[in-house]
Parts: sequence; structure tokens; C-alpha cells
Amino acid sequence: MTDFRRFVPRTDTILADPLLAGAVRRLGRERVKVAVHEAQQAARAGTIAPEDVARTAVAVLSRQGTRRVINATGVLLHTNLGRARLSAAALAAIEVAAGVTDVELDLASGRRGRRGRGALAALAAAVPAAEAVHVVNNNAAALVLAATALAQGREIVISRGELVEIGDGFRLPELLASTGARLREVGTTNRTSAADFEAVLGPETGFVLRVHPSNYRIEGFTSTPDIAELAGVCRAAGVPLVADAGSGLLRGEPLLPEEPDAMTWLAQGADLVTASGDKLLGGPQCGLLLGRAELVERLRRHALSRALRVDKLTLAALEATLTALEETPTWTALHTDRAVLWQRAKALVVRLEEAGIDAEAVATTGTVGGGGAPGVGLPSVAVAVPERLARPLRLGDPAVLGRVEDGRCLLDLLAVPPEEDDDLLLLLNDLRG
Repeated sequence: MTDFRRFVPRTDTILADPLLAGAVRRLGRERVKVAVHEAQQAARAGTIAPEDVARTAVAVLSRQGTRRVINATGVLLHTNLGRARLSAAALAAIEVAAGVTDVELDLASGRRGRRGRGALAALAAAVPAAEAVHVVNNNAAALVLAATALAQGREIVISRGELVEIGDGFRLPELLASTGARLREVGTTNRTSAADFEAVLGPETGFVLRVHPSNYRIEGFTSTPDIAELAGVCRAAGVPLVADAGSGLLRGEPLLPEEPDAMTWLAQGADLVTASGDKLLGGPQCGLLLGRAELVERLRRHALSRALRVDKLTLAALEATLTALEETPTWTALHTDRAVLWQRAKALVVRLEEAGIDAEAVATTGTVGGGGAPGVGLPSVAVAVPERLARPLRLGDPAVLGRVEDGRCLLDLLAVPPEEDDDLLLLLNDLRG
């Protein structure tokens, strides 16, 4: 009878296995040793093979702590994967901000200073059409703050075609109603006119809300007034126009011509524009408020603003992002030439085939994701490998998330930076056979 205990590898041998290197960096050597010892016990009991000790420990550790994931889904801003990857500058700024900083102190005078003044100055410089700016912890918070400060106990007028669900079951009408404001719906699902708004504006109107349909499209027999026309109606009635741009473009992007940007909407007459920081801007999660100085100041000084304020790490990352927008991974991925993706994919295929892994470079179409540019396809390239590898790749360290189509696992390179190609190769080589 075989004694499995004789074949169980030593602890130091397992800890030296490349499979566990990522877990050691992420969780620490002592935590990894506990998982290794448990796997060794399973091998001694004969429930797993001795050669599977390292893999078993990795599988256990993969369910612990925050995991690094290689986003090979073809979705540039994957909400379930944390949306925008931060730039090197933003990561460096966070490292500094993690210590003791001057987040709310004027070092020259030694007195209290405006919180996050560097980030606010960078945001104001990036959107000169805004008289004033403010930052809260996400775009939903920006809308809640606006509704509470400007329309509590009053009406928010909105088109029926813009009563959106923003994800995970949260619906905009319920979010706004929770502030004590009343929603006044106008128009129909597919068609709303300026006259529909004009007919209901009055003393009870807190503001008119325009919500960009950033995660869906209505096509066919449709119409809605543009920002300039709606702004004219609001000015005549003496009520503010609040516009939710959603996806975080500060300026127009030629690759996404139908995606609104804050500069254009402000120039067209919006009084207040809200947007997300962790989408197309490519920064940390936060909500941006941009517009008329009087309105922004009312929101900034409202009591709720304190509960919605961002921490020093977010402010540092936002400032670094805004001062180098074209260096963010989001901007880089969006503007990468497809020919470059083909070169990378073919190089990966050659090396995988040398290792005995079936692989092929294939044309794909990616998406922006994160509630941005619905229906817009982004030309991309993927490495197709056998479908059976999809699950073990997800359980690797780092995890690799691709998509399964037509019996193959597609590893789309749209959102994968070149420096992660070697990680893909190492993981796939380990799974060959």
C-alpha cells in the first residue's frame, strides 16, 4: 500500500513554487504557510495528490483578500473589476498621501487650508467653462447632494425617458425621492419636447434634470431637446438646469462623438454638470460637480456635503489624474492602434504554441463599459485558447478574466497593458496539458 506522506513536498519547497509568489506578495508569507500546511495535511490524508499541494493552496488563497485581476474581457471600464485602472502618477500620489500630508493645511501660513485645494485647482483648470467645482464620493452622491440642497420639498422635473436604473437594482427615481424631493415626469419614454418642460415649470420647481442615457440607447421615433434648448427654457423660468453627464468626459472625445462632455454642456448653458471620476476620466471613484459658482457653493456648504466628502487618497489620485489625462491607462487603451494589438496577440500566440498550447489571434469588438458609450464598439484583438482554461485562469494568481464565445476562451487585449503579457504567458504555461 502506497504511503502518500512520503511524497508530500516540504513546506519551503512549496513556498518557493512560482504559483505561490503572487499570494506571498499579496497576503504575506505567514498567511500563505497556513494554506500550505492545510494542503499538505490533505495530501497526507490521501484526499489530494502530493503534486497538487501547491495548486490546492493557491485555490484556497484565491478566495482571500483583494485579488489582482487581468482584465481580458474586452470591457475597458468593467464595473465588477473596479472600472478605471489608475495611472502610475496617481498610484505614486496615493503612496505619498497614505502618510501625513497637507490635505487641509496651508503650510505657508500654518493655518487651516481648503481641503483638497490641489485637486480642485486641477479640476477647475481642466474645465475652464465651470465657474466653480466640487468633489464628492461618487456621481450618485453628486445628484443626491444637488437634490437635497436645491429641491428638498420641491419638484425635480425630468423626462420619462431618463428615469434610469444605475446598476445593482438602484433606480434614479428612488434615489432622488429619498432626498425629500418630488419627481415631476414630463413627455413620454421616447419623445419629450421643450414645451413639455415649459408647461410645468413654476415656483415649486427646484431644478430641471437632464440625465444622459449612458448605459442604454433608445432608437427610432425619438426626440428630446438638446442642452442649449433646455437651458433657454430654464433661464426663462428662472430655474437651474442640472445635467448628469455620467461617464466622466471633461472634453469631447472624437472616438466617442455621441458621448457628452462637461465643457460642451456648460458652454451650452447647463448650470450644473455632474460626472463620474472613475470612468472615461480614468481616475479614482468620485463624483464631480461643475458649474455656476453660486450653485456649487450652496452644495459645498450644505451639511450633507460633509458626509459625502472624499478622503485624502482620492484627492491625491484625482489631482494626479487631471494633470496628466493622456497618461491614464483608460486614455491609452482607448487610443491604442489595433495594429499594435495584432502584433501583441500574434507574439503571444507564437510563444504559446511553442509551449504546446493551442492559440489563435482573432479580431474582436470591445466596449467602453462602466455605463459609458452604449452600443459603441471598440475594435480589438484577442488570443483565443481552449475553453477549458477559462475557469483555472479565473482562479490563478493573478486571476485572468476573459470571455467564452463559440467554445473558446477569448483573452481580449483591449484593457490589458503590454506589461501584463508576460503574466498571461506564465499563467497559461502553468495550465498547459
